[in-house]
Amino acid sequence: MENEEQEAPRQELLVPEDTYLTSGVHIGTQQKSADMMQFIFKIRTDGLYVLDVRQTDERIRTAGALLARYDPKNVLVVSARQYGQKPARLFAEAIGSAVFAGRFVPGTMTNPNLSLYTEPKILLVTDPSADQQALREALNINVPIVGLCDANNETRNVDFVIPTNNKGRRALATVYWLLAREVLKMRGDIASYDEFKPTIDDYEAPL
Repeated sequence: MENEEQEAPRQELLVPEDTYLTSGVHIGTQQKSADMMQFIFKIRTDGLYVLDVRQTDERIRTAGALLARYDPKNVLVVSARQYGQKPARLFAEAIGSAVFAGRFVPGTMTNPNLSLYTEPKILLVTDPSADQQALREALNINVPIVGLCDANNETRNVDFVIPTNNKGRRALATVYWLLAREVLKMRGDIASYDEFKPTIDDYEAPL
């Protein structure tokens, strides 16, 4: 009986666990930050820190619900990382938000004289360290930050962490695909997951 009670709250994952594992969402780095300790499932014999996909899954749901509450025009997605650029663009296209894929121009959020000037109400970063310029500007203007964070990321300036491999092509495609689907479902733009037609393959950056 006790076991049954403990098992009951376990929610079904957004995709089969195998999908997370084969896409390497759980594969962290060989360094870990103190901030990310709570999301680490184990350390492999080769020294790689393994992230807990159940926490990743849970936080994709929560981030989806959070982002769905904002007018998409007020959401900004950034990815300096090469493999994050295509999935970030497709995510932004799916939910109707702004995106900076590639070099983030300093002053984008703080200098109204820039032609690219944008005033987001929430920021989604692919990697807090690679996207630190955007992160700094969001902090300057008090904009909440959602971050895809790997085992080695410092998260003190990230308001909501999604623990994931944020360097791998397939991992980034999977997380952005799931986030897009979740935001659309939470907004009521799709009634069921089946209505979301793109695939993880579509979101994967070319080599």
